[in-house]
Amino acid sequence: MSALALAALVITPAAVHASPSAHAAAADPSQPGAGSAARATPAPRVASRAGATAETTAAPAPRTTAKTAATPTPGTTAKTTSGTKSTTATTAKTTSGTRAAAGAAGTARRGDPTPTPTPTPTPTSTSSTGATDPLLQDVSVDTVSYGPHLRQRMDVWHHSDGLVRPAVFLIHGGWWSSGDKKYMTAVSRSYVEQGYTVFNINYRLSSDAAWPAQRTDTLDAIATARRHALLWAFDPANYVVVGFSAGGHLATAVGTYKNGLPGLRGVVGVSPVVSPLTAYNEGADTLDSNKRKLRESAIRLAGGCEPGKCPRIWNSMEVPLHASRGDAPVLTVHSQDEFVPVEHSLRLKDRLARFGVNMTVMAEPGVEHSSPLYRLPGVAESVHAWIAARFS
Repeated sequence: MSALALAALVITPAAVHASPSAHAAAADPSQPGAGSAARATPAPRVASRAGATAETTAAPAPRTTAKTAATPTPGTTAKTTSGTKSTTATTAKTTSGTRAAAGAAGTARRGDPTPTPTPTPTPTSTSSTGATDPLLQDVSVDTVSYGPHLRQRMDVWHHSDGLVRPAVFLIHGGWWSSGDKKYMTAVSRSYVEQGYTVFNINYRLSSDAAWPAQRTDTLDAIATARRHALLWAFDPANYVVVGFSAGGHLATAVGTYKNGLPGLRGVVGVSPVVSPLTAYNEGADTLDSNKRKLRESAIRLAGGCEPGKCPRIWNSMEVPLHASRGDAPVLTVHSQDEFVPVEHSLRLKDRLARFGVNMTVMAEPGVEHSSPLYRLPGVAESVHAWIAARFS
């Protein structure tokens, strides 16, 4: 790889800063609310030590600079001592990544436009650990490029103890036109504290590219992570995807893509916009400003084209139409009186039931949407428990 090509893949370090108040949410101005994760302690299954997963034969090891983890786990190899840089260059062949990449390309379903392929470069990362929370002493955060666009980045929260762990992919909301992974920092921290590897992704917004670019980006991020699973000690055969609001639409769209993704064990949507067509219709004649904005946001996602003129695009965006027997189980949560009503999820639940796929729909009292809903007592804990059960 030339120096110019390598420079194009520069990854910035992100230090971990945690404290007893780590779960206080940073406000997300792109949504009607923002959130953090209440802490729970489900026990994710640890598959094996690094280098011995069922689906990965060897680890692609991009050039990495790392600092010392606090204390190496007994039976594992100690990291490079503090202040010493180490350059590794091992060759990898990851069969799981090949299967994941296949999930992001190939023949699309009925009514589904073929996504434009996005390159998924080998990640180069610089890691740092600055945790003060004992639960995060062995945690590093890498910011990784999975494509050439500035929005095609993800933060990877991973442990350095050498144990292979299941993963949680997080997708932020923001009307498909705004938002950022930085608003998922507290949620990321809560899942890494529970023992998971966490991939907190950004994706191209509707102002950058029309549908299906957002779904393509999510698929590419997952494919990149699975190809380089050993780099972050995660089990590519065990992961879930969690999305908030518009991110919930992307999570469920990924969950129903083709006949299921390899290794995907579950999908969670918090106030997910499962049915853009429902949002379009409900926002037509209403005094609810959020419903009107959601309608306009869905039109913008479709490239400014309404359903009557572009039915193929809208059918592609409509998650229930893509349900199939190979899809992963789904959990969704709505408030009973929010502007993304529970009917969105009930449409998907009905379609998945026809194929024997389980879906759980929770409805909480109130009007809270997305992150504020996630912060309600018991909601995050219920999500945590459901995810943990997927890996048991």
